[in-house]
Order: sequence, then structure tokens, then C-alpha cells
Amino acid sequence: MSTATAETTEAAPAPKKSFGKKKLIVLLAIVVLLLAVAGGGVVIYLKKKAAQAAEEADGDPGAAQVEGHGVPKRDPKNVPTFVPLETFTVNLADREAERYAQIGLTLELEDPHVADQIKAYMPAIRNNILMVLAQKTSADLLDRQGKERLAFEIKREAARALGVEIEDELAAKVAAKPASGAASAAKPAKKRVYEPSPIRQVHFSNFIIQ
Repeated sequence: MSTATAETTEAAPAPKKSFGKKKLIVLLAIVVLLLAVAGGGVVIYLKKKAAQAAEEADGDPGAAQVEGHGVPKRDPKNVPTFVPLETFTVNLADREAERYAQIGLTLELEDPHVADQIKAYMPAIRNNILMVLAQKTSADLLDRQGKERLAFEIKREAARALGVEIEDELAAKVAAKPASGAASAAKPAKKRVYEPSPIRQVHFSNFIIQ
């Protein structure tokens, strides 16, 4: 009996090893679970950041352009400010006959604070716009393309009166075309840096040519 008792006593520590293995397996399972949760959190965070970046790109005024005069996409959360100008009546540059134009304009601004600047610089703005109109012929203003070009030139000249130079996108596209022959080997000119336009768009409220 003493021998059997001794053998039983010596075999007793075995369950402790089994318990230690179970504890290790549980710890490993917890670690794996924590890593999985952390990985899922990172994926969710990255997806959220990507969605925010996409929304900011859609709402960014410089992110996309609309046809016409490089007008950025409208942000529905940002209500624009409109500044109507007094009607312009000017003789056109037609040589065959005496023609004149009567044009009403409204400037659309992204920042309402620019409206005060527009009013302060109004004499210079009207002068620049009149200079643009006086160079046009009736043929220049009859079709839609001519009116869109006029709208851009008015936008550019009004911005110049405020001390801001904006890019002429149409002229830039023409200049970007590769030249033929020896001229094509010429070194490209350094690209000029332009400022964002304080005037978002030019709207015609009246357009009469006689």
C-alpha cells in the first residue's frame, strides 16, 4: 500500500502542467482578439479619413471646375454674396455702323467681406469694365461663347482693380500647346503663380445690343 500511495503522490503534479497550458492558450486567444479589434479599428479609422478627404475635395472651391470661366463647384453650405452694379451703356468698336451695348452686371462673391472692398474700389472696377466693353464689337457679343468670354474678362479686370491677378485659363491652354519647328526646342517659360479670385462669377442681368 505504501508503494501505491507513493506512486499516487508522485503523479499528482501533472494537472498543474495542464492548467498552465490552458492558461497560455487563453492568454494567446486574448492577445489575438485584441489584435483583431485593433486592426478593425484601424480599418474603420482609415475609411473614415478617406471619406472625409473625399467630402473636403467635393466642397473645396479649387477642387473642380465648371465650364465657362474656371468657376469652382458650388458649396451648398456657403451662401454666396451678390453685388449688383449699375447698368453699363457703352459704344462698341464696330466700324461699319455705330452700335452700343447696354449691359447689367452682378458680381457673385464667395466671401461676404469682399463686398466692402468692391464698394470701396467701385470707380476703378467700373473703369476697367468699361475699357473691356469698349474694345468689343457687336459680333463679339452675339453668341454664347462671346458672352462667356466677356464674363471672364470682366471678372479678371474687376479682380485687378482689387490688386489680384487671376489666370486666363483659355490663354494658358493655348500657350501650353507645343510649338512646331525650331520654336519647339525653346525652353518653357516659368509658370506664373496666380491668386484665387475674390470674384466667383459674373452674372448678366441685362444684355441689349443696338
